[in-house]
Amino acid sequence: MARRPPVRRVQSARVRSPGPVSRVIPRSSPEGIRLLRADGTPNWSQRIYEKPGEARLLASRPPRSIVYSSTILEAVEAIAEHRVRGLVVVDSRDSLKGILLTTDIINYLGGGDYYNIVIARHNRSIFKSLRNELVQSIYNPSPIYVYTDQSLEDVLHAMIGEGIGLIPVVYGDGTVYGVLTEHDMVKYLARRSVGRRVRDYMTTPVVTIDAESTIRSAARQMVRYGFRRLPVVSGGDSSVKGMVTAKDLVVFFGSHEALSRSTTGNIEEALETPVYEVMQSGVYTIDADADVGEAASAMIEYGVSSLLVTEEDSIIGIITERDVLVSLVVG
Repeated sequence: MARRPPVRRVQSARVRSPGPVSRVIPRSSPEGIRLLRADGTPNWSQRIYEKPGEARLLASRPPRSIVYSSTILEAVEAIAEHRVRGLVVVDSRDSLKGILLTTDIINYLGGGDYYNIVIARHNRSIFKSLRNELVQSIYNPSPIYVYTDQSLEDVLHAMIGEGIGLIPVVYGDGTVYGVLTEHDMVKYLARRSVGRRVRDYMTTPVVTIDAESTIRSAARQMVRYGFRRLPVVSGGDSSVKGMVTAKDLVVFFGSHEALSRSTTGNIEEALETPVYEVMQSGVYTIDADADVGEAASAMIEYGVSSLLVTEEDSIIGIITERDVLVSLVVG
């Protein structure tokens, strides 16, 4: 009997219920995995030394950047156009000023404390909150970055040790050369087999959102749990119909679709849009006992940053690029 492929694209799959979402505390790192040795140095696997390289060689170019005096509307339009998870913030000389992530923007657009700016300064006007507010109000002005001549180990130490998924790469004078992402690292280090199972590195339980919920609820949930993606479920049977990401929510604003939903100009109207209208339908799944290398290869092949993990046709977890990266390089 032929073995079922470990990776599948499905239109519906059932999540094994962990109980009320409000009480879910997801596992933030694989059980039993220590990121640092007792002396505080990275607990790297020897495999990272098998592919030596420098930040300059691995960086994606050109970096998608924006001037720190730009408006939030210009930022969401840039993210929608280039389909990136964040922008490097620069000055007029292309020197690094900070980074602006999709999670920062959804925090501002209803998901977290930054929404108080929309209320206090712009009286919930979608036009004023996008066109009049500058990115310097919500970007991170003190990002972790690496220089072009730094090693692969330096990059991985920053990504895994600090939990960062996008790192600017700069020249010695501070001007931006490119960016490095978790996807870049997974693509560079991935192998078909690494001898480790998906179930040992997945995050569980799965935090989901109902398809009929509003995008405001999705934004709040992402900010609350620190996730960039949520599986979307439909109906009382907890079947997964798709995935919604922080990028999807930002693209909703950057494509100007949100503006058309606010007939009175109040941003609250746009935030009431149901999740199913902005989600990506269908999901990719992987068997819990599959090799992590197969998960990495699938993410690269299908252009996704996560896979839902199945056991006996039920969803029991989710594995992301960060989880894969941990499994590939941490001893």
